[in-house]
Amino acid sequence: MKQIPTILVLGFALSLCNLGTKLKSSNSGGSGSEKSSSSSSAEKGTPTDAQTQALAGGQEAKWGRQGMSWTVPPKWKEDSNDANQLVWSSPGGSEAAHLIVSISPMDDSFPTDSSIQAFYDQAETRRKHFEVDELKWVEIGGLKGVQFRESNPEKPDDFRRLQWLAYRKYAGQVQMINLMLSSNGSGFPKHQDEMYGVLYSTKLEH
Repeated sequence: MKQIPTILVLGFALSLCNLGTKLKSSNSGGSGSEKSSSSSSAEKGTPTDAQTQALAGGQEAKWGRQGMSWTVPPKWKEDSNDANQLVWSSPGGSEAAHLIVSISPMDDSFPTDSSIQAFYDQAETRRKHFEVDELKWVEIGGLKGVQFRESNPEKPDDFRRLQWLAYRKYAGQVQMINLMLSSNGSGFPKHQDEMYGVLYSTKLEH
């Protein structure tokens, strides 16, 4: 079970291989990329009635060291709670749902506006290749971030992810927040409402 979150995080890391190139390209355009990011409107991350109901009787998943918390369904359990990663999972074996939150500290000079725009652009390219079927700017917990959902995988036992990426300044540190909810292709539909509910229940300090 604990190997599954590791595989998912590694998969996300591999998907960022072209980020450095994108950032260089964005920075070469000066303030244009930052203007593009800041001028893009973001919708509020608001759960539907079904997504709210999916968390009925839920419990708090708290990440005290990072000033973050969520409401998760009552049968979910914490797998790990480290300085830079939190993992909770539902019952269900290979079709279980997972909440995986990672924090990546950045230098104070890190170009967060260009970076978040690069994340959006990368997801847009994946959408054009039919690898992503939902992409939008979403504000959660007062932070504007990129939310995207991967398309249903060809193999039902392959992973499918719902992610939200954002930056914040916390405890004097610039941080990238990578909030991922996932299951395999077979499990995703039955966990979808609760995963969106968990995502939109996010509370964070910044």
